[in-house]
Amino acid sequence: MSMAAASASDSAVKTVKKVCLFYCDETKALAERIAAQSDAIELRNINWRSPGVIFEQLSVIYALPKLFISSFTLVLPFFPTGTSERMEDEGDVATAFTLARILSNIPTSRGGPTSLVTYDIHALQERFYFGDNILPCFESGIPLLKNRLQQLPDSDNISIAFPDDGAWKRFHKQLQHFPTIVCNKVRIGDQRIVRIKEGEAAGRHVVIVDDLVQSGGTLLECQRALAANGAAKISAFVTHGIFPNRSWQRFEHDNGGHPEKGLTYFWITDSCPLTVKEVKSIPPFEILSLAGSIASALQI
Repeated sequence: MSMAAASASDSAVKTVKKVCLFYCDETKALAERIAAQSDAIELRNINWRSPGVIFEQLSVIYALPKLFISSFTLVLPFFPTGTSERMEDEGDVATAFTLARILSNIPTSRGGPTSLVTYDIHALQERFYFGDNILPCFESGIPLLKNRLQQLPDSDNISIAFPDDGAWKRFHKQLQHFPTIVCNKVRIGDQRIVRIKEGEAAGRHVVIVDDLVQSGGTLLECQRALAANGAAKISAFVTHGIFPNRSWQRFEHDNGGHPEKGLTYFWITDSCPLTVKEVKSIPPFEILSLAGSIASALQI
């Protein structure tokens, strides 16, 4: 579910780069929103013979830079193998490193190495997996969250909760103007329970922030811990709402301020378009689009 942008120089308007944005069927809606941001972006679709086969997608990605385009940018909003970045047992395959190595070997275009635009990779060390033949641009969905929080009627009563130390390391500098709460998992017998490690939730609208959600178990445990500690409202934000097997159905709406029963808002971006189709207009979900950010990145 990637997009590719090939650019050409414009002799009449030297400050604006003409961009041809190629997209696959799954990313059509996001591509249309990106194109609506600028008259310099023109849409081009790709006729996939087998839409779900990554080999065919890579074949197109490798072919485009050879067509005498002035520059080439690959837009990969969600780095799909990012959650598998470690080899803990013999025989494990670190697919995050493997995909980074594949992308690092995309042929250069007339303008030089390929640029890669991606959002909130799962682990900080993954930025070092890419070789010298690709120029990664690591963007974040957090600015979209900050803009949305400013629009809330209780924007002066927001606290940010991180479900673990990893989320705190990734995002706390971007959210340092908010009071923060850090949670962690503790083992009690055979159970792993989320508890508040530091920070105060009582009376606050607490927003849980992480890079991605899959089954949602950790977020639900955080919700329970925050509600038990007196949070007035609880919301959540993740850049990538993966939700395999429709696990988004586990998240209920709070129905007007009952944080123990559900979330006031659950914000996700449109980096995973199949999820967007499923949760659109279903409370507590709300979509924050990456279109404006991607359109800006394509002009770099």
